[in-house]
Amino acid sequence: MAESSGRASVRLKRMISTRLSRKRSDVSAHHPRHQKPIILKGTFVVAVQNEGQSAAAAAKSASVQIYSGTEIDPKTGKGKLSDVAHLKGGKRKKNEGTETETLITYRIRIRVDLNFGTPLAFLIQNQHKKNRFYLQHASIETPSNQIIHFLCNSWIYPFKNTKSHRVFFSNTCYIPRETPRGLIELRKEESERMRGNGESGERKEWDRIYEYEVYNDLGDPQNPRPVLGRSRWHPYPRRLRTGRQPASSSMSSESRPESMLWSIYVPADERCSPKKLKELQSKAVQAFVYFVIPELKLLLEEDSDDEFQSFQEILNLFSPNRDRKVEGSFKDTIKNTLVPQLANAITRHASQKSPVHYPLPQIISENEWAWMDDMEFARQMVAGIHPLRIQRLKRFPPQSKNGVVSSIESTHIEHNLEGLTLLQALQEGRILILDHHDYLIPFLDRINTNEVCAYASRTLLLLRNDGMLKPLAIELSLPSFPLGNGNEEQRVFLPAEGGAEAALWQLAKAHVAANDNLYHQLISHWLHTHAVVEPFIIATRRQLSVMHPIHRILNPHFRDTIHINALARCILIDAEGILEKILLSGEISMEMSSELYKEWRFTEQGLPADLLKRGLAIEDPDVNNPAGIQFLLEDYPYATDGLEIWVAIKQWVKDFCSFFYKDDDAVKSDIELQAWWTEIQNVGHGDKRNETWWIRMTTLPNLVEALTTLIWIASAVHASLNYGQYVYSGYPPGRPTLCRQFIPDEGTHEFGEFLKDPDKFFLKMLPGRFEMSLAVALVEVLSQHACDEVYLGCQPSPEWIDNDEVRKRFAQFGEELKKIQTRILSRNNDARLRNRRGPAKMTYNLLYPNTTSSGSKGVTGRGIPNSISI
Repeated sequence: MAESSGRASVRLKRMISTRLSRKRSDVSAHHPRHQKPIILKGTFVVAVQNEGQSAAAAAKSASVQIYSGTEIDPKTGKGKLSDVAHLKGGKRKKNEGTETETLITYRIRIRVDLNFGTPLAFLIQNQHKKNRFYLQHASIETPSNQIIHFLCNSWIYPFKNTKSHRVFFSNTCYIPRETPRGLIELRKEESERMRGNGESGERKEWDRIYEYEVYNDLGDPQNPRPVLGRSRWHPYPRRLRTGRQPASSSMSSESRPESMLWSIYVPADERCSPKKLKELQSKAVQAFVYFVIPELKLLLEEDSDDEFQSFQEILNLFSPNRDRKVEGSFKDTIKNTLVPQLANAITRHASQKSPVHYPLPQIISENEWAWMDDMEFARQMVAGIHPLRIQRLKRFPPQSKNGVVSSIESTHIEHNLEGLTLLQALQEGRILILDHHDYLIPFLDRINTNEVCAYASRTLLLLRNDGMLKPLAIELSLPSFPLGNGNEEQRVFLPAEGGAEAALWQLAKAHVAANDNLYHQLISHWLHTHAVVEPFIIATRRQLSVMHPIHRILNPHFRDTIHINALARCILIDAEGILEKILLSGEISMEMSSELYKEWRFTEQGLPADLLKRGLAIEDPDVNNPAGIQFLLEDYPYATDGLEIWVAIKQWVKDFCSFFYKDDDAVKSDIELQAWWTEIQNVGHGDKRNETWWIRMTTLPNLVEALTTLIWIASAVHASLNYGQYVYSGYPPGRPTLCRQFIPDEGTHEFGEFLKDPDKFFLKMLPGRFEMSLAVALVEVLSQHACDEVYLGCQPSPEWIDNDEVRKRFAQFGEELKKIQTRILSRNNDARLRNRRGPAKMTYNLLYPNTTSSGSKGVTGRGIPNSISI
């Protein structure tokens, strides 16, 4: 019995010893000194041009460290940071869809401890002495086979230039209060770096600093222009600050870039791709050689006329058989006139044996004289390149803001109202007006110099029973002298079937078209899309982290815009720039756009609000109507197609935002979002601080409305105003940029000359050869889509966001856009919708979403790019 008890005691001691040993072993296994590291695998893809060996060399010098998003390093307060790894491998592959780009894939392996957490960011440094490289995307794979994606699309400059590393966050989005704890400090630091420290000095290409500036770089000592912005008299949206030295003539103005195109500062991530820039320059040179060079050669000949002598001569602009050689003394003239870079490109292209050939603009390709038709003239106000100005006439006769009453009388139009009385037509919303009066009158005394002859205009139209518009009357006005007495000289022109009255009517329509061209190019196109969007981009970069969901949804709609705007300040809207040369407003063009910016309200920029303001729709609170409005003008192609696009965008934005914001409090408590919206109103659009002009960022529906409006402007509105310019405006007589003669009064010598040959008078009234050919070249370049265009409903990468549900909702948006395309094609084939084609027999496709589905290239007159990218 005692022996048995002793054996039991020994067994018990052994069991206890074994258990204690196992416990000590378990503790030892979890002690850091005994942990086994885990391996993170990284893939980094660098894009280089085929000849870009310098970029590949720079990438091989790069070092990478990975941040944990979930585990904190107590010493730094940031996520744990891995050891350093260097890019290895360098496996090359042609980039599909491009001819000149190669993708180089580098791989790394980094050991981290078992408690490293989830990798959600990485740091990269370029140790090369002088070369940069373009990091397209990256991914990190964990031992559990989880892949974290990083959409980078950014230039990595040498550390010796930047003096700082680059941090990239994963494609997972977080509102600020949900930021993983390891990324909180990194998120703050990155936003502070983008805002800069306010130091003066010129920005360098490797800077990633976004600050605001006024438009103080448009003039030069020989051609001064007013500073636009931060002024009661000349308010304007802000642009990106470049920090160049003050101009010698004024400390308040910035000096011009030394080189016309390339030296102006734009953050590297905002720049157009090298391929796109090369393509854009090539298109501009081709168009200049094709359209402008022959006219310049003619103008340099002795006894040559500045105006075209016949309509056939204008058609010859599009002939491939003209003399486009640049040689001899003319070659010297080109070199002495233009900057060397442009002059050399022009002479090289002109020496080619087979220059590019441009087709006839669609406005005349089916019917050479369709542009003269009254119904086509009216149709383009609802289905042309500028369908945003027409509005319902609510009171007859029209009256200006200062009380001046129109001279159009009821007797002028009553016989043309299809049996309606004037009162009935007004009450039924059947009389419309294209109004270019009030904003022009104050400027006409300054415009009508230097061979420009412009009127302020009002055009009245009737909405016919068949849905088309019929012009009723045109009133052309001039300020009477002495100026400022509130009186005007007014003339009314009426449609006529033939004779002198019909010829005078054509002259009046040309003046209206010149006014509409001015408003289209300068206000609707430049100011209301390009200029007003730039402050939103700057504020987004400064206040919304790249991991913020609103940054993620907006980023595709900001692509290339800042760079395009910078180029525009160099060649289009600057003193002596192209717009000053071709538009009737000349050197006061930008000053006029500043005056009209005073009328701009963000709350009126969405399509439903715009149609309500112009009286072309009424509110419809029916819950089954997602747009919330009903048309008063049924056959209005821009509005019909546009409203479907608007509703689709809004549904997508709602689907996206509701995933990240569960209620209104989440919107109000988002510190980054609130800082962003406040900065837009008080700084970016600081001259428009009135709260009633802005949507209040206090509810989820308001956030959806604001984002929908912004995306609508950057995509659909810009597309509708830009990509049809050549097909609608490429034939100058139908849409002149200015007029050089007033319409003569009966009994004068000029009227006698007009009666002798009305066509010759009309041609003499048009812009000169150089201005007309330059305008055609410009609209041809602007109408072409870029080689790397990304269209509405598309993303540059399938891993643009690491969330399956959000990607699913975006795919639904894309599918809805495809359905809209089908419905647009169906409407274009509906013979009852006569405004879809008109006398010119050109269907309305400017809001057809995706031009790539048609397989077309070049000038298509269709397609909605995501952003203002040209």
